Amino acid sequence: MRLPVVSGNQIIKLLEKEGFTITRQKGSHISLHKKLENGKIILVVVPKHKEIKKGTFLSIIKQSGIAREEFISKLK
Repeated sequence: MRLPVVSGNQIIKLLEKEGFTITRQKGSHISLHKKLENGKIILVVVPKHKEIKKGTFLSIIKQSGIAREEFISKLK
């Protein structure tokens, strides 16, 4: 599945729908976290740019713990 061109705001909105909350912002980078039932915390840092580069986008997907196809389908 081909990666769509997305902005940082689109990714942040999707992650918030998935239960992540914004914890802090430093410059253009926003940190979001999600606490799992077992006590583990997932941390994802998203740059608030108009276009997220391919490698950065793939890294965000991997950090979030959401399957790639599911993540992309929820963006549409």
